[in-house]
Amino acid sequence: MQLIDGKKTSQDIRAEIAEEVKEIVANGGKRPHLAAVLVGNDGGSMTYVNAKVKACKEVGFESTLIKKEDNITEEELLQIVDDLNNDADIDGFIVQLPLPKHISEDKVTEAIDPKKDVDGFHPVNVGRLVVGLPTFVSATPYGITQLLKRYNVETSGKNCVVLGRSNIVGRPMSILMSQKDMNCTVTVAHSRTQNLKEVCASADILIAAIGSPEFVTADMVKEGATVIDVGTTRVPSSETKSGWRLKGDVKFEEVAPKCNFITPVPGGVGPMTIVSLLSNTLLAGKKAIYK
Repeated sequence: MQLIDGKKTSQDIRAEIAEEVKEIVANGGKRPHLAAVLVGNDGGSMTYVNAKVKACKEVGFESTLIKKEDNITEEELLQIVDDLNNDADIDGFIVQLPLPKHISEDKVTEAIDPKKDVDGFHPVNVGRLVVGLPTFVSATPYGITQLLKRYNVETSGKNCVVLGRSNIVGRPMSILMSQKDMNCTVTVAHSRTQNLKEVCASADILIAAIGSPEFVTADMVKEGATVIDVGTTRVPSSETKSGWRLKGDVKFEEVAPKCNFITPVPGGVGPMTIVSLLSNTLLAGKKAIYK
């Protein structure tokens, strides 16, 4: 069994991005500039956005953080999005989700200029992904493909089961794994899938993104499989100062001995999400997706 170290891989990619930014600036080019909009005071969102801002500094990006209270109106937030769309200095930006209930996340996402949608959530970018055009791929699925490639996991002709069908992870993940550079035969499984245990156990590559801690047990995993655990659920714990710990969707202790490759939680997929956002911002700054 080999552990897929997302923390180390993300550090390697950050170093590569930082080196490219140095070359761009040395040749008279513009530093990539990422903006983030944070609405309200959700602890998880604040931590995540602050980590993004810190990561920008580490790789030599410019960054702007726009913080608004959760009583902001939908109209006011849409105006901020419009201003960022029209700001030539901003290469890409994100509006951190979730948003307060009185604001339509769909409406805000669709208002973002696809050319600056470095989260890869806009329907135009999702559509480009489906038909195989260059696009901004949402960060978690893109990060997973990078882990598989950098650990030389054989994907061509393999059976891949994606457990979960969310628009942020499951659906785009299934599309990426079926495309020509990955060449998997893909099954999307979910809570209504019949014979779910048998379906998962048929996978050479199992990507668990169902959001249920320790859902995947040893009897759901094929001997010699590669298992990618996307889950990050906070569960109570008396062993930590915070009173909680992160659990993945996979029961790691019993599944790991059966695997050729497996990602831990934490330290697997999680660190790849922010670095994938940086990769998208670099592409936006270089005008590499939309010429």
